[in-house]
Amino acid sequence: MRVDHVAIAVNSVAEALKNYEKILKIDKVDIEDVPTERVKVAILKLQDTRIELMEPTADDSPIKKFLTDRGEGIHHIAITADDIENDVERAIANGTRMIGNIRTGSYGRKITFIHPKSMNGVLTEFCQAPPESKE
Repeated sequence: MRVDHVAIAVNSVAEALKNYEKILKIDKVDIEDVPTERVKVAILKLQDTRIELMEPTADDSPIKKFLTDRGEGIHHIAITADDIENDVERAIANGTRMIGNIRTGSYGRKITFIHPKSMNGVLTEFCQAPPESKE
């Protein structure tokens, strides 16, 4: 397993992207709407990792609630899962509290979240790229 990306909740992807492009050496930026999560994401590809800027696209988006409650900032850390179903099963068997079921996220990845109470206060995502993906 490795860190796949760090996700940051922002009010505006366009405005946040301007700041990140001024400071970081970004190899590539992909922008995608993820209707299942009700967010617009900008995926900033750095040399060996990614940063994901997330903007809510609906008032009932979890990111909208996060921004209202806490403001902009780190939302979660994503860990690459080799076999997400087995990783989730193992986590649950060890007493881990999950949030929701495995579903499709950006890039067609399978995703699910570990409750922050199970990870010392940090919302953690498991994500697994589709077999044909090189991400």
